[in-house]
Amino acid sequence: MKKTAAILMSGLLLAFATQAAQANETTAPAKPDLAKGGAISSQVCAACHTADGSRGSPANPILQGQHAEYLAKQLHEFKDGKRKSPVMQGMAAPLSDEDIRNVAAFYASKSAKPGFAKMKDSVALGEKIYRGGIADRQIPACAGCHSPNGAGLPAQYPRIGGQHGDYTEAQLNAFRSGARANSAQMTAIAAKMNDREIKAVADYIAGLR
Repeated sequence: MKKTAAILMSGLLLAFATQAAQANETTAPAKPDLAKGGAISSQVCAACHTADGSRGSPANPILQGQHAEYLAKQLHEFKDGKRKSPVMQGMAAPLSDEDIRNVAAFYASKSAKPGFAKMKDSVALGEKIYRGGIADRQIPACAGCHSPNGAGLPAQYPRIGGQHGDYTEAQLNAFRSGARANSAQMTAIAAKMNDREIKAVADYIAGLR
């Protein structure tokens, strides 16, 4: 009797273990397919961002080396209308969750080429803001969230080092005006900055590496 009960118990434990393993396989996200991500990049994104997300037009962001989590978040927010852009909303709308995961991973797998600051006269001001903030207006140092070299943190803050200065400046202005409203933290920071400070720190960021 005891032997029969032990056999039954072993069978039940094996069944539970099998079900648990199958459940984990079902719920675990599929590994990103870089080849499919590359195809989406070439077919959908290349006109504005180049086929590999490299240094295209200064008006558009460099996507190479950007954190996959950040890129996926932005694409979902374009798709949902939380981040406004008629062009990007149209591009993101047909993408599935799998498409977004794949293309974000594709860009993240690339190594971004270094950029350069252009305005020698404002480098000191840009560095001061980036590394130390502006204390009398309670503007925090950019490095506190985006790291000293602009690498950011994958799940929280984007990589900004080497980004086009024109693009960074445009985004800071959009945060300041409220045109871009998908980061309360950045809206509050940009609201305290003037044109000269925004331009200086954006240009300084372009040369970070």
